[in-house]
Amino acid sequence: MSYAVKELFLTLQGEGVQAGRRAVFVRFTGCNLWSGLEKDRAEAICQFCDTDFIGMDGEGGGRFNSAEALVEAIADRWGSEKDSRFVVLTGGEPMLQVDSHLIDALHAEGFFIAIESNGTLAVPRTIDWICISPKAQSETVQRTGDELKLVWPQDGSDWQDMESWGFPNLLLQPKDAIEDSGASKDHLEQAIAFVQAHPKWRLSLQNHKILGLA
Repeated sequence: MSYAVKELFLTLQGEGVQAGRRAVFVRFTGCNLWSGLEKDRAEAICQFCDTDFIGMDGEGGGRFNSAEALVEAIADRWGSEKDSRFVVLTGGEPMLQVDSHLIDALHAEGFFIAIESNGTLAVPRTIDWICISPKAQSETVQRTGDELKLVWPQDGSDWQDMESWGFPNLLLQPKDAIEDSGASKDHLEQAIAFVQAHPKWRLSLQNHKILGLA
């Protein structure tokens, strides 16, 4: 199998429980909830995505013809340091492409694997850290993992049901929180008020955007 990658780069994880950790990010092309084209956004299942996942023209992007070739590129970005190797598989929707060959090849190179998925496709537990970000108008089939990240506000989200899912970490991420607009400030205030009222949840911000990282 070949893998279509939008971008592949070394940075710090900016969100969630693993925030602040050095990481190689692999952004796969394609998503099953939005085409990525602005002309389709209004009719998409997910209408608030802020990520460009179209094509293979980003930093380190391209088509990799084998799991080994992709892992070689990931290891090259990480560098010679052998300890605490950490890779984040994201998108788009990474589970459209991630398979057992890639997982096994990453583990063989000593990588701890995290994935950021919308949860509409099953994620194998052989992935070390599973982060699911459910979208209100889709069916979340992956209801277990390590962290659930709910973008807020999101009309139609059944957050009460989500509390019974198998996630030890429940995170609320305000929509567009760092943008200088009245709407984004309102979203942040709503998220803070939500967490104050529902202490099972924790506030999660996009620290990479605050810090100006990729």
